Amino acid sequence: MPSPYRALFAAPGSKGFSVAGFLGRIPLSMMGIGVVTMISQLTGRYGLAGALSATIALSAAVAGPQVSRLVDQYGQRRVLRPATLVSLAAAALLLCAAHYRWPDWVLFAACVGIGCVPSVGAMIRARWAALYRGTPQLHTAYSFESVVDEVCFIFGPIISIGLSTAWFPEAGPLIAACFLAVGVFWLTAQRATEPAPHPRERRGGGTAMRSRGLQVLVATFVATGAIFGAVDVVTVAFADEEGHKAAASVVLAVYAAGSCVAGMVYGLLHFAGAPERRWLLGVCAMAVSMIPLLLVGNLPFLAVALFVAGLSIAPTMITTMSLIEEHVPRAQLTEGMTWVSTGLAAGVALGSSVAGWVIDAAGARAGYGVPAVAGAVAVAVGFLGFRRLKRPAPGRGGSVEQHSERKERHVA
Repeated sequence: MPSPYRALFAAPGSKGFSVAGFLGRIPLSMMGIGVVTMISQLTGRYGLAGALSATIALSAAVAGPQVSRLVDQYGQRRVLRPATLVSLAAAALLLCAAHYRWPDWVLFAACVGIGCVPSVGAMIRARWAALYRGTPQLHTAYSFESVVDEVCFIFGPIISIGLSTAWFPEAGPLIAACFLAVGVFWLTAQRATEPAPHPRERRGGGTAMRSRGLQVLVATFVATGAIFGAVDVVTVAFADEEGHKAAASVVLAVYAAGSCVAGMVYGLLHFAGAPERRWLLGVCAMAVSMIPLLLVGNLPFLAVALFVAGLSIAPTMITTMSLIEEHVPRAQLTEGMTWVSTGLAAGVALGSSVAGWVIDAAGARAGYGVPAVAGAVAVAVGFLGFRRLKRPAPGRGGSVEQHSERKERHVA
């Protein structure tokens, strides 16, 4: 690991919460695609599979910010454990309902409960922010976390799809639930690095979504999430049409590998320009990278196209986290980060659902039109809201402090 990344772990407890965060986050990449694989294996209905995956994502979009708001007020341990238990109970209900062919409404009800899963990535980033706020190390920490996210998306689909196709259909979601339980309970046991809560002194303190800049980020990432959700579902269906359904996990891992490589390199660089410009450039790159998927003809070509598409993901996400710190009060940082995840989750819900219906109606190749359209929408929203991102709110800390500090060192 390059020295800037090694230096992150000089802080006591950083290794422990990083490992726990990895285990708690890997279900994010396993559960949705595991449900798609499980339901398609058991019923052959991609429309139902996509709708269930979308329900999980949409439920997480609704519940996630509320959980994170409570975390900001009461601390991670007091909130994350009960929320995780609710999600685990719902996962158990889903597995039973799928195995015993219970009515569809039971499946949907269980998926709503699974959406109570906490945003573990936001919890880990909040711990890094508490350790390195106002220093260049925070950029490196956010880059490292984006790499960890992509590592989860490399191995998560492989584990989930592989287990569901080679062992039994319910195996992928089952193992995802086990990872979630271990990761969250191990993380919340580490009290020394837990950020101090910020109790609200008066009622009606408002939400982080009052920030106009955060509104732009969230709206753009709804469209970005639609890209991710559609690509997952369409790739599984395309591999199935090619007669190699299990290969979908490898192809999706290549997609994440592109983002992982880009994130690792991006974390070693330091930029002096405005982050909102880099962010908009990243959104445009993600949109353009969806065009080659419309020409896909076989799995090797698809893997290459997705690797190139993945190169723009992690840098855009890293820059997004820096922008959140510029536009969100420090006492609402976890909530602000979760709102971006909420936008992604809502987009995943929309993208996976629409892609599932397009696949059922016109086949997998036509399904790749869904992420292409979603990319165009993301670019449009990004350009329309760009002015808001150029006006950070005063007194926020984080990236604002980093930029001013870097300029002072440069002048010196």
